[in-house]
Amino acid sequence: MHNVTIYHNPKCGTSRNTLALIRHAGIEPEIIEYLKTPPKRETIINMVKQAGLSLREALREKGTPFLELGLDQPNVTDTQILDALEAHPILLNRPFVITEKGANLCRPCEKVLDLLPPMPPKAFAKEDGTPVLDEQGRRVI
Repeated sequence: MHNVTIYHNPKCGTSRNTLALIRHAGIEPEIIEYLKTPPKRETIINMVKQAGLSLREALREKGTPFLELGLDQPNVTDTQILDALEAHPILLNRPFVITEKGANLCRPCEKVLDLLPPMPPKAFAKEDGTPVLDEQGRRVI
């Protein structure tokens, strides 16, 4: 697997754990720090669609201007959501990962396993010590 991209925020534990799982698979992904280099509208639309989500499901509420912008209202359109994402990239939930197998919002980080090749026979734990893979590379969680 060669083309793996992660829309990453290094301040986010889930994003760091997801990146670590990708690297555990022996893959060095393209890392896009989306707060520094926000994805274009078309990219957001495509990755959200590929992940099987709505734009609303791709929004992050915590630590963002979600409520201040009125994005919690049921009548908010996709165009309004895209406008908000362009103006405030922090609203995009993370981490999004795109591989040859598809795209996913990897919350929790274990969701990235569905997009990667089989893991090597080696244990993996999250930063907080929670086991994810056993010594055979099988999911624990």
